[in-house]
Amino acid sequence: MSKQEVPPWIREHLIRFEQAQQNLQNILLQKQQIEIELIEIEKALAELTKSDDGTIIYKSVGSLLIKTNKKDMVSELNERREFGNTRVTILAKQENRVSESLKEIQAKIESASSGKTQPQS
Repeated sequence: MSKQEVPPWIREHLIRFEQAQQNLQNILLQKQQIEIELIEIEKALAELTKSDDGTIIYKSVGSLLIKTNKKDMVSELNERREFGNTRVTILAKQENRVSESLKEIQAKIESASSGKTQPQS
């Protein structure tokens, strides 16, 4: 079947399907990046718990290393971990919604292409 033979409503569903796929890929990429950051935060917190309270700690700020204390650094990392966990939860919900949307669109495309009639939206 050539592109000219595809009814407009099927083309519309195909476009929506491709957009939803791209959206899902973006969500998965963001989620993966945050999960990697969370692993790094956990490793940093583990190292900090091994260190003495008087140990000099440096944190990276842009291209600089700034001296800080253990208490402040642990607090900052815990805050970042909490924020990251919240973002992962939100992205997981978005992932589920987009996946369901993809299934619905795919079903409409299959129904429309097999029946050649415009499905009810």
